[in-house]
Amino acid sequence: MNFRDDAIELDLKKARFALKAIFLVCGIGISSWAPMVPYTKDRLGLDDGRMGVLLLFLGAGAIILMPISGWLISKIGSLKTMIGSAIVMSVALPLLLLMDSSVAMAAMLFVFGAGLGSIDVAMNAHGVQIQNLSEKPIMSSIHGFFSVGGLVGPLAIGLLIKLGITPLMAAISVSGLMMLIVLTQFRFLMDAATEVKVNRRFAPEKSEESSGGASWLNAQVLFLGAMCFAVFLAEGAMLDWSAIFLRDNRGVEEALSGVGYAAFSVAMAVMRLVGDKVVSKLDTKTVVSGGAFVGVAGFALIVGTPWLIGAFVGFVLVGIGAANIVPVFFSEGGRLKNVPSSVALAAITSMGYAGQLAGPAILGFIAQQTSLSIAFGFTGFLLLLVAIAYGRK
Repeated sequence: MNFRDDAIELDLKKARFALKAIFLVCGIGISSWAPMVPYTKDRLGLDDGRMGVLLLFLGAGAIILMPISGWLISKIGSLKTMIGSAIVMSVALPLLLLMDSSVAMAAMLFVFGAGLGSIDVAMNAHGVQIQNLSEKPIMSSIHGFFSVGGLVGPLAIGLLIKLGITPLMAAISVSGLMMLIVLTQFRFLMDAATEVKVNRRFAPEKSEESSGGASWLNAQVLFLGAMCFAVFLAEGAMLDWSAIFLRDNRGVEEALSGVGYAAFSVAMAVMRLVGDKVVSKLDTKTVVSGGAFVGVAGFALIVGTPWLIGAFVGFVLVGIGAANIVPVFFSEGGRLKNVPSSVALAAITSMGYAGQLAGPAILGFIAQQTSLSIAFGFTGFLLLLVAIAYGRK
């Protein structure tokens, strides 16, 4: 792709649209697995404990491949890494429903997670480069399409199954859609040669040959990674514990217990889609610290009000507050001096996902020792620390 000065805006529009499509694919892929979990559990005859252990392999694949993908991006570019990861993810999705043993399922979940982790780092690295060329914020809106994909995936799978299509054929259909989107959009993205030119133009002081290990130990990388850990933990709390909280603490019937997470997800998706305008008008400290304070208020409402409508508003506030924090962190990680963007983003993303994966277990331990309300209060406290620490940065 040739970003000539007289056609740069037209090419960038196509590139931004194509990257949004890739984020959409990633969101569809990871969320499409969620409605397949019950079928997998029943088919393999697993209890909750063994199923929980099995699901750890998905997270393990993602976290292990994230730092490796940073190295891969530096060698072959983010475009090839994205395309390869998308293909792995798309092919693995329906294969998850064909595995007939726990060992085979664990291996396939690891592969599926590896595809998810790798594409996540690659598409964020690509996004930072396009943002640098665009000279205006784009990270919030492209993350918004990931959130939209998170809503589309389970709805598509559920609708197809409702129409009488088997879960396997539903997964194949969604996989085919993901492949179609990727194969029609990748040509509008930057190739490796263009990525090198962008890196030289916007970050000449960065050394792409610097040590990845040393870059991981950079204080700014660790700071952003720690902040991401806390915010991703809050998102994981919504995903894994919101329905249980509403059922056990607010008396919501099980069929409607997902309303909290739905409110959180919709609020986050909408806020991210308009987030670029917010980020362009406000400085990053206002976006991060202000958003974290809004999230704290949301958790306070969830825990502190006995009324369902108050808790519902709380879930919405958490979604609004957290929506644009991580995109800002990724943008900042891609601009760090003397740290290759691929390495910085791999480190920050890995630490963030560690929070999302370990967070539910941490909150479960706190809830077991005290209560789920206190666990949610602890999550709000972590967001408060994010607001204060980033505000004082």
